[in-house]
Amino acid sequence: MKKEETSHLKLDSISDAHRALGLPKPLHPLISLIDNDKTKVGSSRLPDSHVLNFYKISYRSRLGGKLKYGQGHYDFDEGGLLFASPNQVIGKNDETQELSGYTLLIHPDFLLGYPIARKIKQYGFFSYTTNEALHLSDKEKMAIISIFKIMEEELNSRIDDLSQDVMIAQLELLLTYAQRFYKRQFITRKAVSNDVLQRMEEMLDTYFNDQTSLSRGIPTVQYLSERLNFSPSYLSDMLRSLTGQNAQQHIHQKLIEKAKEKLSTTRLSVSEVAYELGFEHPQSFSKLFKSKTSLSPVEFRRSFN
Repeated sequence: MKKEETSHLKLDSISDAHRALGLPKPLHPLISLIDNDKTKVGSSRLPDSHVLNFYKISYRSRLGGKLKYGQGHYDFDEGGLLFASPNQVIGKNDETQELSGYTLLIHPDFLLGYPIARKIKQYGFFSYTTNEALHLSDKEKMAIISIFKIMEEELNSRIDDLSQDVMIAQLELLLTYAQRFYKRQFITRKAVSNDVLQRMEEMLDTYFNDQTSLSRGIPTVQYLSERLNFSPSYLSDMLRSLTGQNAQQHIHQKLIEKAKEKLSTTRLSVSEVAYELGFEHPQSFSKLFKSKTSLSPVEFRRSFN
């Protein structure tokens, strides 16, 4: 029996998005800023799930998902930002019924010829989930709103040969602020981050001690993030803010730690150690081990003994 495929409505252009939302044509074909409070746009106009072919940055004046940890709350109440990248599936759960604030839509073609066309792909928050939204303080909110207002005035009052430069400059500033404010959020959630780090360390210990690696191979960032209820990008960025290492580096660190333990306390061959740690090829294990310790597994065992 043929497996039924799930289809999602794809919005290829900014004009497609405006039509789906019941809005007039955009003022510019490649970028649009929607004031949701003025247009009274509701997510009920959108299908249950849809895919955008452009970037989406939303400021919500009312943002759910405020983090509670222990007896305290760690997030602000002044609204926040959500980000989505091209080809990302957006479901009804990612929207509120009546949106408030601003929605910025940017087609990748608008960025062509500018350094931001490449740099924007390096911002991990474009692949965060809705419950990993950026919660803003009152001052942070004012900074973000001021950028949106400059963009709004630029789009509504003039489109000339410098308009794109102005819009790109404001977008770069917006993303820089978002990066700064996310780093602040990681700091204010430090107690939570430390708890996540401890849980991840315990999870990795169990993974290797129970020899899950024999059946599943080397643990992946996706494996850890799913069990910790974070997106891979958010988990890595959170850990980097806490320890200076992303999730993949933490996995490698644990692999080397377990490898040293086996090489120094057992008579297993290097190939057997590699196999127990989840490597398909001993050469891959030896290459990673040497890159992290400056010694081959054989050299380490010899020096230890």
